[in-house]
Amino acid sequence: MSKTVGMILCGGFGKRLRPITEKIPKPLIEIKDDYTILDKQLFDFKSAGVDHVLLLTGFLSDKIQERYGDEYMGVKVEYIQETEPLGTLNAIKLGMDSLENNRQSVIRNGDVVADLNIKKMIEQGRKSDYPLSIFITQMVSPYGIVEISGDRLVSFKEKPVLDYYINGGIYFSQGEIDFGEFDVGDIEKTVFPMLAKENKLGYYKEDGLFWMAIDTTKELEEIRKEYKNREDKPWGYEKVLIYTEKYLTKELFIKEGYQTSFHFHNKKDETMYIISGAGYIEFEDRKEYFGKNDTIRIKPREKHSIVAMENTILHEVSTPHLDDTERVEDYYEIR
Repeated sequence: MSKTVGMILCGGFGKRLRPITEKIPKPLIEIKDDYTILDKQLFDFKSAGVDHVLLLTGFLSDKIQERYGDEYMGVKVEYIQETEPLGTLNAIKLGMDSLENNRQSVIRNGDVVADLNIKKMIEQGRKSDYPLSIFITQMVSPYGIVEISGDRLVSFKEKPVLDYYINGGIYFSQGEIDFGEFDVGDIEKTVFPMLAKENKLGYYKEDGLFWMAIDTTKELEEIRKEYKNREDKPWGYEKVLIYTEKYLTKELFIKEGYQTSFHFHNKKDETMYIISGAGYIEFEDRKEYFGKNDTIRIKPREKHSIVAMENTILHEVSTPHLDDTERVEDYYEIR
């Protein structure tokens, strides 16, 4: 089976983020110090086993090439440059034209930061009866809403998750895309509705994930707030919630089918509180399975790895030793 190639749409002008995007393309905006939107996307591809990525560039393409060159974090990087902006359809078409026949690909918008499991999306897409699958995510209301009963206002809800799904801006194609008679424009408004009518469009869904399209200064502020104490990992992320002289609390998100390194802490005594998900902690001599609301203690110098059988969020409460980790075995090329 041929390896999956990644494509990232990087050619937009980012007009609503001016003046920032007058000198740098939107994918090169930093979401934390020296860590760009595109860094995150390439990191995610590498973590999913995708080590060949086409950057579909246009506006300020040279800035992107300066940063990534031909290789970045073990990912082979190629550039397909649009000479004039003709929409996402034309950019993807140019990318497809450069691939071998029937090569599988994951295509993503260059302004989306998301914690979805790309590896699982590829596995599901390969088994699908549909030639193209779209990642969909639950819509969060951009506004707070009110609930009414009769002639009175009952309650307020601040930006709730709605019972609707939106296009998450990430796509898996089993081979060449059927573009029909379309040559230019946005693929979301042309080809996708056509494929949906012809019953050729599937979807990949993961609920409860962090997802954000960065299109305005307000969204940029929100993503930088999210990343203030967060560090992305090949298996998910780690975020410091509380750090005092007495104790440390971290949030860990581990994607289904992934695990942390096999490691130990010299001083840190920690207790894991499982917020959601399921899996097990692998020790040298045993496995301890967990589910939602379970609690597991890990003593200093106990070697262990946390394995997620479902998307898992846990809170790790420990003594305040922030950088007290000794890795015995690592399962990923990047970190």
